[in-house]
Amino acid sequence: MSGFANKDGGAVALGLVKVIQKNKEYLSEIDGAIGDGDHGVNMNKGFAMFKERTDLGACGLDQALKALGRILLTEIGGSMGPIYGTFFLEMSKAIAGREQVDAVAFSGMLQAALAGVQSLGDAKAGDKTMLDALIPGSEAFARALAGGSDFPACLDAMEKAAKAGWESTKDMEAKIGRASRLGKRSIGVLDAGATSCWLILKAFADGMRPLLRG
Repeated sequence: MSGFANKDGGAVALGLVKVIQKNKEYLSEIDGAIGDGDHGVNMNKGFAMFKERTDLGACGLDQALKALGRILLTEIGGSMGPIYGTFFLEMSKAIAGREQVDAVAFSGMLQAALAGVQSLGDAKAGDKTMLDALIPGSEAFARALAGGSDFPACLDAMEKAAKAGWESTKDMEAKIGRASRLGKRSIGVLDAGATSCWLILKAFADGMRPLLRG
């Protein structure tokens, strides 16, 4: 089964930084419609700190995600820091010390991230949160893998399902967090957390594909 060397995964982590930097204004704009309006600002702050402090050319994917998770968890406020800090730390633990990251390992990373986020609260699919991108994305990857698809095809399935899940949040009523106070007025706006989660999953796929072809 195809995969890539863990030690080469710093390039994947750099792709995560770039996608957040590119979309920081967009994320805050979406968040501002029904939330605090600081999602993009806080995300960018944490990812910028990570890039500044981490030698991405010298660390593996597990080490990079561990460093990113720690920064987000301990130095970024609001709900985003603990949630994404846990997300990346659990991903890191799933591949700690592995030489290769194959499709089975990445599926384990997705499942670990999902379990970690779910352990922090009562959010579920349909509540207009990041889980509306993460759950379908991780499930689609696992289904494709179980069906015999190769790594690239599994990434394609994840990306397609996560995008559809993200887009579906526009028609949802928020059930969790500050946006839930708006009730039905939250309908018609995309969820900021689902947006950043979709962007992150897409960045993982985009960063891994060149390594799989190498």
